[in-house]
Amino acid sequence: MTALELVGADQQVPLLSGAAARYVNLDYAASTPPTVGVLQALESFLPYYSSVHRGAGFKSLVSTEVYESAREAVRRFFGAGADRTVIFTRNTTDSLNLLAASLPSGTRVATFASEHHANLLPWHRPGLSVLRLPIPRDAGESLDRARAALSEGTVDLVAVTGASNVTGEIWPVAELASIAHEHGAAIVVDAAQLAPHLPIDMEALQADYLAASGHKMYAPFGCGVLVGTPRWLDSGPPFLRGGGAVRFVTTDEVLWADLPDRQEAGSPNVVGAFAFAVALTELAEYGMDRVRDHDCSLGAYARRRLARIDGVSTYELWPETAPRTGVVLFNVGGYHHSLVAAVLSAEHGIGVRHGCFCAHPLLARLLGLTDEDVDEVVAAMLGGAPRPVPGAVRASVGVGSSEDDIDRLANALEELVRRGPSGEYVYDEASSEYLPAHDDRPRPEVGLPLARAARVGAARGESS
Repeated sequence: MTALELVGADQQVPLLSGAAARYVNLDYAASTPPTVGVLQALESFLPYYSSVHRGAGFKSLVSTEVYESAREAVRRFFGAGADRTVIFTRNTTDSLNLLAASLPSGTRVATFASEHHANLLPWHRPGLSVLRLPIPRDAGESLDRARAALSEGTVDLVAVTGASNVTGEIWPVAELASIAHEHGAAIVVDAAQLAPHLPIDMEALQADYLAASGHKMYAPFGCGVLVGTPRWLDSGPPFLRGGGAVRFVTTDEVLWADLPDRQEAGSPNVVGAFAFAVALTELAEYGMDRVRDHDCSLGAYARRRLARIDGVSTYELWPETAPRTGVVLFNVGGYHHSLVAAVLSAEHGIGVRHGCFCAHPLLARLLGLTDEDVDEVVAAMLGGAPRPVPGAVRASVGVGSSEDDIDRLANALEELVRRGPSGEYVYDEASSEYLPAHDDRPRPEVGLPLARAARVGAARGESS
């Protein structure tokens, strides 16, 4: 395969000036567009879509075969052995919550404070004990902290990211897995940011569990996966209880089904699973080594390019020599991160993400906030007082990105530093975001009336 063509790759978008520009997507870490191949495959499959597993019709037969074939495609892509179960979920967050809910009472989980909330919050539930390890200064310290915690014999499961969604550092998963197993613990990898950019072999990594999202891997149709050993997943009641998860139900007793059905109650997202599997197959044919080389080198180019702009500050968790995915985190002196993102979009047609990226403790560390600073933010929010949420701007690349995209971003930032915004912007206290004061940009016809409702909800981040 010579290229991966993305839907909307050359999409023109309107600017505040009345002109139009090719949309520059630098928000791949949040969600990716589908490939053209995924869209074409969906068009071929949808006429045959129907219910799965217990339907006698021909369409149900085809849909069931598609769904189970998708499961095997996931297994192949992630190098999961035949003894691993593949459970379809909504996304990485859903997958990690499923695993957390399956852990028996008394399970002890260790994770780092730098994790995405999807791998930070699910473990805080009744019956589980959580050891939150400090944010490490480099890969070596992450190993040292894990080894020290595990050597005390108080950890059953290590939960760690494969790559930071904020600053892109690639974590030493194989080494962490080796340490965990040496001390009798299992490891679960939040691969939401690792899987789209690097080849993964679960057996080589020694990963017991892995969670990933289709919407970050060119199949944004509401499907994720949890791949792992049956341990914990096949004991006790399932995460969701309902049809499909049972063998038989009486008025007094429930016989739960075996895996994976046990953890897939309700009508499954067959279309999402199919799209995810097609995307994984395309990525495998294209070559994940090629994806890694492209994404990581382009991310390095972006960090170098932005570091040369006076007034722009970039952030890293670990030293510059640490391997990273295609992410660069930055702020522009004198401008709120939301205003920078609004200007890039409205005046230059560039899409980035801003805020805290569902990793608040990590952002506080990167921004140099003291405990007192954090307490002030919490107190202001609890008191109802409006206060801009501290944060930064993140640009992230994918297979459709180019050096020209990075240059567009750098040129726009240079213009912002030199001349300031061209348009007028207002701060919306309800959403803690800056918006164009007068936004007359025409919306596209998408088959659904679009209501320009007020944006609400402070401190938004991307889902996993």
